[in-house]
Amino acid sequence: MTYSRINNLTGWFCFLIALVTYILTLEPNMSFWDAGEFIAAAHKMQIVHQPGAPLFLMIEKFFSLLALGDETRVAYFMNLGSALASAFTILFLCWTITALARKLLVNRRSAPGREQTLMIMAAGIVGAVAYTFSDSFWFSAVESEVYALSSLFTAIVFWAMLKWEAAADEPGSDRWLLFIAYMMGLSIGIHLLNLLTIPALAFIYYFRKTVQPSRTGMLKTLIIGIVILAVIQYGIIQYLVAFGAYFDLFFVNTLGMGFGTGVIVFALLLIGGLVYAIRYSIRTRKRLLNLGLLAASLLIFGYCSFAMIVIRAQANPNLNNNDPDNAFSFLGYLNREQYGDRPLLSGPNYNSQITEVKETSTLYRKGPERYEPAGKKIVYGYDRTTLLPRMHGDRNGHPDFYKEWMRFDDSHFPTLIDNIGFLFSYQIGHMYFRYFLWNFVGRQNDTQGFGNYFEGNWLSGIKFVDGLRLGNQEHLPPSITENNGYNRFYFLPLILGIIGMVWHFKRRKDDAGIVALLFFFTGIAIVLYLNQTPLEPRERDYAFSGSFYAFCIWIGLGVLALWQWLGKKLNGRLAGLSAIVLGLLAAPVLMAAEGWDDHDRSGRLVAHDLSKNYLESLAPNAILFTYGDNDTYPLWYIQEVEGIRPDVRLVNLSLFDAEWYINGMKRPQNASAPLPISMKETQYAKGTRDVMYFQDYKIAGDVELKTIVDLLLSDNPDDKLQLQDGTWENFLPTKNFKLTVDRAAALKHKAVTPKDSSRLAPALTWTYNKGFVTKGTLAMLDMLVQNNWERPIYFTAGMPPEQFNGLNNYLYNEGLVLRLTPLQPDTARQRPLTNPDALFDNLNSKFMFGNLKAAKYIDPESRRQVSNLTNIFNTAISGLLDEGKPEKARILLKKYFEVMPEDIQSMYTAGGKTMLAENMYALNDAKGAAAMIRQTADYIEKELIYVADVCTSKNSFVGGQETQLAFSLWNQMIQTAKINHDDVLAAELEQRYKGLEARFSAFFGT
Repeated sequence: MTYSRINNLTGWFCFLIALVTYILTLEPNMSFWDAGEFIAAAHKMQIVHQPGAPLFLMIEKFFSLLALGDETRVAYFMNLGSALASAFTILFLCWTITALARKLLVNRRSAPGREQTLMIMAAGIVGAVAYTFSDSFWFSAVESEVYALSSLFTAIVFWAMLKWEAAADEPGSDRWLLFIAYMMGLSIGIHLLNLLTIPALAFIYYFRKTVQPSRTGMLKTLIIGIVILAVIQYGIIQYLVAFGAYFDLFFVNTLGMGFGTGVIVFALLLIGGLVYAIRYSIRTRKRLLNLGLLAASLLIFGYCSFAMIVIRAQANPNLNNNDPDNAFSFLGYLNREQYGDRPLLSGPNYNSQITEVKETSTLYRKGPERYEPAGKKIVYGYDRTTLLPRMHGDRNGHPDFYKEWMRFDDSHFPTLIDNIGFLFSYQIGHMYFRYFLWNFVGRQNDTQGFGNYFEGNWLSGIKFVDGLRLGNQEHLPPSITENNGYNRFYFLPLILGIIGMVWHFKRRKDDAGIVALLFFFTGIAIVLYLNQTPLEPRERDYAFSGSFYAFCIWIGLGVLALWQWLGKKLNGRLAGLSAIVLGLLAAPVLMAAEGWDDHDRSGRLVAHDLSKNYLESLAPNAILFTYGDNDTYPLWYIQEVEGIRPDVRLVNLSLFDAEWYINGMKRPQNASAPLPISMKETQYAKGTRDVMYFQDYKIAGDVELKTIVDLLLSDNPDDKLQLQDGTWENFLPTKNFKLTVDRAAALKHKAVTPKDSSRLAPALTWTYNKGFVTKGTLAMLDMLVQNNWERPIYFTAGMPPEQFNGLNNYLYNEGLVLRLTPLQPDTARQRPLTNPDALFDNLNSKFMFGNLKAAKYIDPESRRQVSNLTNIFNTAISGLLDEGKPEKARILLKKYFEVMPEDIQSMYTAGGKTMLAENMYALNDAKGAAAMIRQTADYIEKELIYVADVCTSKNSFVGGQETQLAFSLWNQMIQTAKINHDDVLAAELEQRYKGLEARFSAFFGT
């Protein structure tokens, strides 16, 4: 059998291992975060969040067709698309490793011997299969997200460059370079990460074409690689579209032609220019110019997948982010204008003060017949700036985090050295190397880590080593040992990779340097460019998978290094077999054994069932306000793909301030009528009524909401306030609102139940809770006026309370949602406002629970839902007991034990169990209540003992709020036992409490 055939079969063997692994652990439906949006958008060819992923959506649309019309299987087959792409990534990784390994053992024109072939293939298998089971890559491989397909394109272009290198002296070898250019163009339609391979590819070209490489030549190559990357990132991706947009502006506004004419003219000029230039390069036999022009043309051709975005936006689909149906909105979509800018080389710190507001370029929006100005781009000037401003975030708790992390006082202004310190300690250390070590050293647990000793750290499993960083590790608690993410690799994959890296540099510095560049640009370079703020909503390790891909090349080469070293001590065959066995055990086998349980998503339906529960608990034709990713994207999926409750209108408040989103809400969607918004488009167009500030006019009493809305929409100069820049804007003169209730309409549309009709409020009165009104809030207030209780209005229960705009006293809990109900507020009520009957019906009859009871793996977001559902059960049971309905309460208690996990996953679940025990006492189940309290106490005690050990070893209290919560829950359990006359349990708890208290006496005092 030829070497080429053995190599091909080895790659396909690795592909098969990966594919079987990913199918066995595949998410059976939609998962949390972006997957719901991507599946919904791909199914109907809609527009996802900026900057879009059109090629990904088109490819996933193909996989959705495999469901053969069964909407409940669409998500599975799209997930299968990611699994297949990931398996192909492993295939190309294997071939990449074997190509590099072959260069280390034989020269280019020689064929490897039998033993050499065996070791080359072993290196490919060990490295590729190690990446198969790496934490971050495996996570993305089993769900419908862009990162699996993006990784495939990264693997293809790097492998293709090695193919070019091997055939560079042959006629027609340049076709590999053109293939790479086209692949890169296509990859832009998935994710931009693929472009980060360009510097490494430039060096492969340089080393292959240069007989005697020099430091000057390498420096020039690095600069050229970065310049090519920048030209594609900015020149092609952004400025080509910008030129087209301004061409369109000229043709539409100056020449009076139709929208899109300028874009067509620009496209024709671009195509004509490229054709002419290519013909010129052929006539003059300028090979490099011809190659560059062809590569640019193919890259642009691949980039044209973004035409799908503009084409589909013309159809006004339900999901239509930024409505990019014209040149300027499409430009804003590509530029991610929704997310703002972050400073890189120079800019403000978190405590810099704005001293100047500059207006720069004009922004445009599409009008009825021409492009209209939509304000100016704003640039701020600051009192103090710094070089490399890594601590620039000034909201969402960022300043407090910076001060705590860097141990600054309130008066300190961070210097350049401080910012570099934060770069290395947090952005690189915590937000990159922590992820890197998760993959190759081990992981403490899968709880999101914000920098404390107890959550989300890397951990090797060697207690002495881990103890040096994390404190005393002798009494590890359930939050670590019972967490599926507790993976211990004992440094072995890392050591094998380092051995491979060092050996690679000793044998072939050029190739090793190329892999190192790939490692750097797909890892640390991303950190430098993104300049992330802290307190991200979830872990971001998946963004660095390309860097871990590069390291797995060295893991594979580590087998060859071991073989060479063992060959000095053992005979040839035994040395080879020993190296193979050691390599397999140290990396892929160990990583698979430790990682399987926290990557096995089979049978898990939490996101699916939760989103269905949201919608099924709503009254007909309801309006549901959502806020975050996980109370929005899954609902988009369940409605757009599975067609559940198409009568419900979903309104995401995070998007409601955008004029394009309000436009969409004023159109019919599925079986849902337009929202009752009276505002005309000109009244909320981009740049109009973006923010209207509160100016207290000392108005006595409450003002009718319609009057407020009319005032905010008025174009009368008397109803406006002059700002410091001289402009006149609408303003809010009072925060005391009133919405008079039309009793007949409220009863007709069942805004209250018949039994509560006597409590119907004559008017809703409330105090608005913000110092400004955005156009999205104005749209909500307008809806409240126009709706007149015709359509039920709900808010998701988990959104930040400030989003309720002061309506808290009229929002009644029905489980996952809060219903706006015009009942007179009960000021004497101690418990949260609930609708016990609706809660009972939802929990007992409508809700599904995602197979939580039998799930093999409960991920962090699902654990949050376990805590949330436990609290919902408690709220419902307490409400039923307050209403004198113990039988219904018992039914719900039984239901809880049927569907919810028995174990305790977090301190917040422990809090829910504590409250559940109180309800069990109230239902005369003293034995069950005592058992639950003991179970909860056991969990809390183990957690506190571990925290105390760590505090003692660090000689400082590092427990945080969860420790205080734990002691509070313990006291609550003691009081519960005493109130219910369980003196034995109370005495036991008090005795154990004293022991725990003694452990913390050095930090809390006696």
